[in-house]
Amino acid sequence: MIDLEKAKQYFKQYISNYDMNEPRIALKAAHMYHVAEDSRIIAKSLNLSEEEQDLAELIGLLHDIGRFDQWKFYETYSDKMSIDHGQKSVEVLFADKHIRSFVVDERYDSVIYKAINNHNKLEIEKGLSEREMLHAKIIRDSDNLDIFRSLLAHPLEEHTHMGSEDVSREILSPETFEDFKKEKIMLYAKAKSDMDIMVVIIAHIYAINFKETLKRIQENDYIRQFVKKIDAKDIETREKLEKIADYAMEYMDRKIKGETR
Repeated sequence: MIDLEKAKQYFKQYISNYDMNEPRIALKAAHMYHVAEDSRIIAKSLNLSEEEQDLAELIGLLHDIGRFDQWKFYETYSDKMSIDHGQKSVEVLFADKHIRSFVVDERYDSVIYKAINNHNKLEIEKGLSEREMLHAKIIRDSDNLDIFRSLLAHPLEEHTHMGSEDVSREILSPETFEDFKKEKIMLYAKAKSDMDIMVVIIAHIYAINFKETLKRIQENDYIRQFVKKIDAKDIETREKLEKIADYAMEYMDRKIKGETR
């Protein structure tokens, strides 16, 4: 059995050890609450049991718990410049033994560990059980979904990796534009600027697993609103971003119509 209220109480206690007046810390805590909620919505859309919905929500709540130490010790959320935050999150939960404060029953441990450890990887590792794979896909979807919400709710500079003071004045590299059209997950490490990072973020749609997630991205018009918010000053970059939005919408339409889940 999963006691979500107890888990949320301990989560609140855990994050109180960090400076919640720091905007980046507060941003991450809010993200985790939203991802927990979205994970439950996605699990419910898949007609999963109440137990599985509870498990999905718990994984969502805990998936980025390593981010707080990442910011505390490195003052960045860039894994490239610091640590793998998925791996750090499972270390906090299992190596540091916080997991029992969130859920008493050990039978959920493998699913929680595998889902969180895989949520930020380019691809989900091979050899997972059906249940582990399902929850790994749910957390990846809900995480990506909330990234788009967060992008629109906060200044772009809070999501940059290269310290840009004004993303709108940067130029999109031709390589990133062409890579986006290949309909594959894109690597942050290949980005040449924070403008490229913005496109890598849009390419998160290629990692979405379920129709429900794509529908919510469309219904909220996240992609076009995001492109509008970037407000690229360079004319060619602006035109490329508008084309990217068109590609993204067409891709999501095709996936929603052509695949069951």
